[in-house]
Amino acid sequence: MTQPAFDPFALPNDDHRRALRKSVKMRAHLRDRGQTRFEIDVVDLSMSGFRAETSFTLWPGTVVWLTLPGLAPLEAVVAWRDKFKYGCAFGKPLHPAVFDHIVALSQR
Repeated sequence: MTQPAFDPFALPNDDHRRALRKSVKMRAHLRDRGQTRFEIDVVDLSMSGFRAETSFTLWPGTVVWLTLPGLAPLEAVVAWRDKFKYGCAFGKPLHPAVFDHIVALSQR
């Protein structure tokens, strides 16, 4: 059976995901073009993207940079928004070792 194509703009409850998603809980920073960075809570992560919560307003299609502790900023695009929850797709998927490192950091 063939797996459905990944749609980065799918709604948050869509079960057609391309990559394993891990529940995490960590503070991070996000910024978009021309704005100062602000804090977000990353609540889940996959090699292809992340879900976050913040009181700041972002719009689908916005390019952002996620900064996690000890890592260089990661480029992503806001795929969907539901009030204060956001789903973002990385510009380039995370390397499996980087993904594992971030998940391990979130469990400290």
